[in-house]
Amino acid sequence: MKVQVQFYAQLRDLIGLRELDIDLPEGATVRDLLQKIYLQQPLLRAHDKSILIGGGVEFVDRDHKLKPGEEISIMPPLQGG
Repeated sequence: MKVQVQFYAQLRDLIGLRELDIDLPEGATVRDLLQKIYLQQPLLRAHDKSILIGGGVEFVDRDHKLKPGEEISIMPPLQGG
């Protein structure tokens, strides 16, 4: 199945990509997705503990099962001001 991943703020700047299409097997989770992303974009691994992951309009955890065509957002921690 194909999942579209969008990167935001400094994470987008770090890897130079706004979005990435990733192919995963049916039943894959966000955790599986992240591992595949880190293989392609190893600089992101350093931010693993702090990134936020959105599926649609909600934040999701790493055990969230992905659906074909789902859009996933990967962003740095929210900051206020």
